[in-house]
Amino acid sequence: MNRIKKGDTVYVNAGNDKGKTGKVLSVDPEKNRAIVEGVNMVSKHTKPNAKQPQGGIIKKEAPIHISNLNLIDPKSGKPTRVGFKVEGDKKVRFAKKSGEEIK
Repeated sequence: MNRIKKGDTVYVNAGNDKGKTGKVLSVDPEKNRAIVEGVNMVSKHTKPNAKQPQGGIIKKEAPIHISNLNLIDPKSGKPTRVGFKVEGDKKVRFAKKSGEEIK
């Protein structure tokens, strides 16, 4: 079970975008990478096509390794680690800093 999921708000704790926060757009669990909104932007050169007749350079997000991300605590709004606990028959994620359950 992954600690970071699509839709989570995360904090970048390493790399060129250290200190930024953003929403997770997608996660690749096999490669342990996530695409975060506005983080790790790269310039992609595109040829002219039907969708973009002009072509040119497009800025888009590149995947970033999950180890460089921390979940934002829903209670305090600060970066936190993620823990798991079993409640009844369900396994739920919780913020280590506040103990708050992560939806």
